[in-house]
Amino acid sequence: MVHQQQNLVRSVPERIGHYIAGFVDGEGSFNVSLAKITWSRGWKILASFNVSQRDRVVLAKIKDTLRCGTLRTRADGVVYYEVTNFRSLAETVVPFFQRFGFLSATKKRNFAIWSQIVFILYRGEHLTREGFAKVVALREQLNVGRGRKRKYDINSVFRQRGSSETTRETRPAPEA
Repeated sequence: MVHQQQNLVRSVPERIGHYIAGFVDGEGSFNVSLAKITWSRGWKILASFNVSQRDRVVLAKIKDTLRCGTLRTRADGVVYYEVTNFRSLAETVVPFFQRFGFLSATKKRNFAIWSQIVFILYRGEHLTREGFAKVVALREQLNVGRGRKRKYDINSVFRQRGSSETTRETRPAPEA
């Protein structure tokens, strides 16, 4: 599958690839979010690449070119293209933008950080304490600046994670 995806990225015509990269440079977003869950370590890590626009044609071209993700229309008429599957992100989205790149320094920086996170998730390293901590630390560097909103910042994640682990570790053993 990886070989097929590499061939896909290599087969994209330069003109189309650079057009898509330029469009995403201005309108696209690379995100990593955390969701609280009640099992495992208490958190689920979600990575996504998305672009939203009122013009469905451009987003359909991106989806057709990358051959992954979903395209849907919101109630307000905005069309939304999104890729959330770790494998598609690692094997298609990352190689595509590594090949075609961005002009914006900010987008380049965010993509580099986001790509590191995607590969940690893809390899399953986020399932270890160290991998989880690395993802959360990298996430803090992603999309910094005006307008960034974090429901859970790094301190609240580790405070909550630490207290739940402490609770599990210090629970008294059942009496015999």
